[in-house]
Amino acid sequence: MSDLLEVTARSVTGTKACRKMRQEGHVPAILYGHGETCVDLVVRRDAVEAMVRHGSKTVELTGAVKSPALVRELQWNTFGTIPLHIDFLRIDPSEKIKVVVPVEFRGESPGAKAGGKLKQTLRELEVECTAQTMPEVAVAHLAHLEAGNVLKIKHLELPEGVYATSGKETVVASCLLSGQKLEDASDIHAEEVESTEVVESNNE
Repeated sequence: MSDLLEVTARSVTGTKACRKMRQEGHVPAILYGHGETCVDLVVRRDAVEAMVRHGSKTVELTGAVKSPALVRELQWNTFGTIPLHIDFLRIDPSEKIKVVVPVEFRGESPGAKAGGKLKQTLRELEVECTAQTMPEVAVAHLAHLEAGNVLKIKHLELPEGVYATSGKETVVASCLLSGQKLEDASDIHAEEVESTEVVESNNE
């Protein structure tokens, strides 16, 4: 479910004005997309921080603007503690969009337990989906990753209707034996991974 985020229109722009907003506990923002006029907005910082805690990638804007939107970019200060600016992209809840989600390991690799070296080579995955089907993560199950095997995009678990835009043979993680090269590794046995859904982009 999308967070409800109240926004206020702002008539002033520029570095000095934005700095003052941040000092007062607000975050400057902009809304664009769908061929409509860009709108300069401001959001309460505590509301933005709550949105981040919830892991929301889409929000329902209310107040000065009423529109579903994708959090396209959220800028932070150097220490990653204070949100500085948000880019919102207007969306139709049923339209296909492309977003990047983190790849999350679940379970333990028996190959790593046996002495293999576990390495994650893909930490984020671009997927095509609607706002309603957007996943929080792409799940990589490690339970069948033996020493000498690789886990690929085709082995990831994604919700129905969500497609990876990268090639299904792209390596996500490997568990290699000492001295073994990646090109010499073999796939995990896909037929054993009953809980995963093999998906690929329609654009391939």
